[in-house]
Amino acid sequence: MEWPWLFLYLSLHITGCQKTPPIFQTPPRIIALNNSTMELVCALKSEQFTQSGIYWYRWSKEIQDFQYVLFSNVFQKHTITNNIDKDRFNVSKGSFRHTYTLKIRKLQPLDAGTYYCAVSHSSELLFGNGTELSVVDSLPSTEKPTENTPPPTKPVRCIIPAKMKGSSCSGFIWAPLVACAVILLLSLVAAIRRFQRLRRRLRLHFNKQVFK
Repeated sequence: MEWPWLFLYLSLHITGCQKTPPIFQTPPRIIALNNSTMELVCALKSEQFTQSGIYWYRWSKEIQDFQYVLFSNVFQKHTITNNIDKDRFNVSKGSFRHTYTLKIRKLQPLDAGTYYCAVSHSSELLFGNGTELSVVDSLPSTEKPTENTPPPTKPVRCIIPAKMKGSSCSGFIWAPLVACAVILLLSLVAAIRRFQRLRRRLRLHFNKQVFK
């Protein structure tokens, strides 16, 4: 890798070219099929960054090198490097303000890499956050894993001991219910008695206050 590209890579990934990036790229990652068409969007915060044109670079993991892709000026005229197919790469201004789209047609495996848009401002090259492009022959499967259905539950049977023949399961069910009903009735009676006592006390207290 040549020294100028090494300096460019280090300034982009380690120190950063600016504190607040004025350029935002979307999406951050794309997985596209071979021989398909893909678009990268570069959004600028201000129109002043577009006066000198838009640069596009690509970082290739395979060759570990930065590659200059193309340059598009304010008149939408492109300057493309010799190792890039001019018929497949194109830059156009987006429908939104200060957005530019890089379109790549008939994708090939050699197009894979991380693409960065950049602008020249105050004698400084400002870069976007980058978009990683992966070119594959088939997209990853999105099928949901099969869910294991639980085995059917067996009905619960009431087993009656031999000594209790002639009785049924209903006796075991009603006995607790009757006991709960009796307890609730006794609690209700006790609450009524307490309420009556409290009511008597309040009447006596009221009468004492009146006849004083």
